[in-house]
Amino acid sequence: MSVRHPIVAVTGSSGAGTTTVKHAFAEIFRREGINAFFVDGDSFRRYDRAAMKRVVAAAQAAGRPISHFGPEANLFERLEGLFQEYSRTGSGLYRHYLGSREAAVRHGGEEGSFTSWQEIPPGSDLLFYEGLHGACIESTWSRREMSPSHNPLIMKLRQQQQERGDRGVDVARWVDLLIGVVPSINLEWIQKIHRDCAVKGSSAEAVTATILRRLPDYLRYITPQFSLTDINFQRVPLVDTSNPFIARDIPTPDESMVVIRFREPKRHDFPDLKRRLPNSFMSRPNTLVVPGGHMGHAIEVICAPLVQELLERQRSHG
Repeated sequence: MSVRHPIVAVTGSSGAGTTTVKHAFAEIFRREGINAFFVDGDSFRRYDRAAMKRVVAAAQAAGRPISHFGPEANLFERLEGLFQEYSRTGSGLYRHYLGSREAAVRHGGEEGSFTSWQEIPPGSDLLFYEGLHGACIESTWSRREMSPSHNPLIMKLRQQQQERGDRGVDVARWVDLLIGVVPSINLEWIQKIHRDCAVKGSSAEAVTATILRRLPDYLRYITPQFSLTDINFQRVPLVDTSNPFIARDIPTPDESMVVIRFREPKRHDFPDLKRRLPNSFMSRPNTLVVPGGHMGHAIEVICAPLVQELLERQRSHG
């Protein structure tokens, strides 16, 4: 963490809705006059699109699953290196993943490839990350230790890493404000299936196979992050999603609620939040529930003061 060069990270799996949160933060930055530097988590993938297809095919032939969720397909060390360097100097190495035709045209590269690495230019107020691994912890022995039954023991993992002299990777330790975006798992799968079929032209069967292939990595490397987040935004549908693989459409925001969990509830004025967020209520002392259609507004209301706090600390230290 850094007073002079803060980092805000939004973490959540593919199809979870992190882009919605990114747009809400962009509005906060615009309104507050904050010069934020945006980094896309996809740019820290290890392989471009063509190479990943080859790697997945080879892994499947060997009976060994691999996915974009796990360490074999990502540059966790470089991501932590960026966060560490930005915290220290306000700079660091980044690149772009050209995941769409528009991005490829904009950066003059081939769709599905990467740009070259380059330095973050000086002068940004904070770094904003949106992607899969904003709170990733990866020990060199985590494949054995981080089974699903061990997921709640994240803090003990850090302690054991230190005791064993195993540095591993700990992306989360450098983040000043960490936001999780976590739809209920069936809703996440419905969104994934519909998005990939509509945008990428995939078949429902192919997307379903992808979901099943990457499930072990989801349990090891995605789910544990939400024990470390400052705030989680979880959209919960109010319609039947019991079989996500046959759902005809995605539940709309008005057909859902957003469950917002605060890691440090004493930092927040819940009566004021309920006043500013119509039809919201507290389901637990650390949990606020708002209508699904108010998610973007809730993010701005809740997170804008936290971003301002980071910048005020920055100014007070020159």
